[in-house]
This record gives sequence, C-alpha cells and structure tokens, in this order.
Amino acid sequence: MPREALPDELQRYRVGARVRRLRLKKKISLEELGRHTGLSPALLSKLERDQVMPTLPTLVRVALVFGVGLDEFFTLGEPGAAVVRAKERLRFPEHPDGDSAYEFESLDYEATGREMNAYLADFHEQRATAPHVHDAAEFLFVIAGTLTVDVEGTAHVLGAGDSIYIRPSIPHGYANSGTGPCRAFVVTTAASAAMPTT
Repeated sequence: MPREALPDELQRYRVGARVRRLRLKKKISLEELGRHTGLSPALLSKLERDQVMPTLPTLVRVALVFGVGLDEFFTLGEPGAAVVRAKERLRFPEHPDGDSAYEFESLDYEATGREMNAYLADFHEQRATAPHVHDAAEFLFVIAGTLTVDVEGTAHVLGAGDSIYIRPSIPHGYANSGTGPCRAFVVTTAASAAMPTT
C-alpha cells in the first residue's frame, strides 16, 4: 500500500519512523530484526517507509524485541525537528526599557522541551553589559565585528570567527569594542536558560 494511501490518522503517529528509530538505536539491521521477530526484512523495510499498514500482531513482535509497550508507537510526543523561518523570528532588546547593549533573536523558539537555546545577538557599538551569572553553560561564536567578553575580570577580545565557552555560574559580560556592527551566535544549555540579563 503506498504511503499516501495510509489513513491520515495513522500517518500522524509515524509508526514506521518510530520502528526505524528503535532499530537504529539498537544498531541492528533489518535482517537481524527479521530474525528476532519472524518477519521478513522486506516487510520490515516497507513498514519503516510507511508503505504497508502494520497490524497489531506485527507491532507486538517488534515491541517485544525492543522491550517497549505498544504505546511507544501510538503516543504523540515531540516532533523529531522544529523549523524556525527567518521571517518569523522576533527581535528583543536586552532590557525592555530600551537601554540595551544588545538585541537578540531566538533561533529555536519553535522547539519544545529544548536542552539548549540558540540566539543571534547584535551588540550595539561601544556599549557594554554589566557582569551577570546564569546556571547555563554558554558558547558564543562571533560572526562579525569585535566583541570583548569579560569573564571574571579577564577581558577576552574576539574577532570574526573566534569563539568562547563559558562554564555555568561564572560572572561574565559583553562589550562591542569595535567601530562597527558586531553579531554573534550564542548557545546556552538547559531548557530554562535564556539570553542572559543583568
């Protein structure tokens, strides 16, 4: 049965992709899975590509091999990927009152349950932030301009192409120390982390 013929309700669950994910996670081939389930590799391949509608007995065999319940295939969870279009990004100042050293855009706001947060930051010329601390580790990559990152009183001058990793709970601040625009890509860990504020 071609994929487009599968019922819409079944396609929502992406059962084939879930079977493939479990198989690749265990690092076993279609042939090995076939030996364990008693199903042919050809059938399993079609199942993974949503070309056949799986029966419950088929899914039970697969679930037993991987030690999961049937709910593994029918619980709607987080999507495997989230896309943020450039035109949909929103820009925010460091401080809502407008007295900001930088503005930033969240690059991954569509993703839920994030383990990291990614930002594009534009630092205003000859402006500096006060040192601040957050519980997230931080990685910063300078795309353009010159950025001075003060980490516990040590000034690290970064140019385009330079990067810095800052451990969690370490005081740090930023300053556009060049004569033109400065842009950086910033990643922080932990879903609760946000672009640092003072």
